[in-house]
Amino acid sequence: MAAPKTRGAVTQLEEDGGRSRSEVGGGGYEDSKDCILEPLSLPESPGGTTTLEGSPSVPCIFCEEHFPVAEQDKLLKHMIIEHKFVIADVKLVADFQRYILYWKKRFTEQPITDFCSVIRINSTAPFEEQENYFLLCDVLPEDRILREELQKQRLKEILEQQQQERNDTSFHGICMFCNEEFLGNRSVLLNHMAREHAFNIGLPDNIVNCNEFLCTLQKKLDNLQCLYCEKTFRDKNTLKDHMRKKQHRRINPKNREYDRFYVINYLELGKSWEEVQLEDDRELLDHQEDDWSDWEEHPASAVCLFCEKQAEIIEKLYVHMEDAHEFDLLKIKSELGLTFYQQVKLVNFIRRQVHQCRCYGCHVKFKSKADLRTHMEEAKHTSLLPERKTWDQLEYYFPTYENDTLLCTLSDSESDLTAEEQNENVPIIGEDTSKLHALKQSSILNQLLLQ
Repeated sequence: MAAPKTRGAVTQLEEDGGRSRSEVGGGGYEDSKDCILEPLSLPESPGGTTTLEGSPSVPCIFCEEHFPVAEQDKLLKHMIIEHKFVIADVKLVADFQRYILYWKKRFTEQPITDFCSVIRINSTAPFEEQENYFLLCDVLPEDRILREELQKQRLKEILEQQQQERNDTSFHGICMFCNEEFLGNRSVLLNHMAREHAFNIGLPDNIVNCNEFLCTLQKKLDNLQCLYCEKTFRDKNTLKDHMRKKQHRRINPKNREYDRFYVINYLELGKSWEEVQLEDDRELLDHQEDDWSDWEEHPASAVCLFCEKQAEIIEKLYVHMEDAHEFDLLKIKSELGLTFYQQVKLVNFIRRQVHQCRCYGCHVKFKSKADLRTHMEEAKHTSLLPERKTWDQLEYYFPTYENDTLLCTLSDSESDLTAEEQNENVPIIGEDTSKLHALKQSSILNQLLLQ
């Protein structure tokens, strides 16, 4: 007997979810065969569940055992051991609870062998020692269609949840790095952590179930666990220093726990964001053309050391810092004779002081960056750099902001040096004075004396 098609099965479940048992199952099989996902037609058991929505447990397909939704592996293990039943690629099932309820219904209507492949183990042993296992997989068209339907339904629910979060203005959250509170839309907190702490978990519009995501990250930090390498440390200060110095203020992309918080992982059945990204890359390679005449490079903007001013052309940013803040980075580089790496350390030092709202000229700390900026401009402390030993330290090799474009624009070429500085950098090789008489005969000074 051929298995009936399941197109629209999930929709049918939503429509029929409120009917009573007598309405759906009372008229015999012919009246109820279209309601193939109707959970109210399943046998009830003490402590079990009769409705899908809000159900805290999932029943075994073959018996009256129930398992919590969060303990999916226990149910799978139970069905393998007790019923010799295996579900292939179960991790690709979008809604495990609906999937199980569907097949529990179908197996009461037709023999299991109509749907499953039979795998015999111990085939060389005596007949009484041989065992048959049943494999359910998406090679069966009905199973494939069911998985696709569940995926579409899950995607619909995720997109609705995402839209609700986009429009929600009642969000209240606390930054996990500086404990600053944020009200309004979730994007305000996410953008703050990316801008102020170089902690970027992605564009707000690409994230779903944001509250749960933030709680998951906060719980890891509370447990003194690094979000990137996931090592555990003895105290919060050690953890903070580790994440800052190792540039681990990001999540581990290989941790599949985070996949459910990104919409891209719901777009295609059985594909993660990495697989989708690889497909996009291959498509670009397949359509490559030799003509690059229309290529347009969009340079990243560099940010001022003291305010939020940005500029794609670095010379404009230098002019802004000189005019608005009386800070001439090129002049400081020239006067102090700074190498490229010394410039890097100076920029990272200033970034850190400004981030901490501390004036590096007088060491006074302020409540906000705006107060600090006003003080430094009025007191003319922007150009009042501390002694070189204060900022020329190894710790300032590490960028304060991971995406600090200004560091990429610093110059180490000799063309920026004055003529005097270039001459100072020319190595002087001493002449061999062991043969003084011969040196006098060949010296260029003889020609100068003749002139």
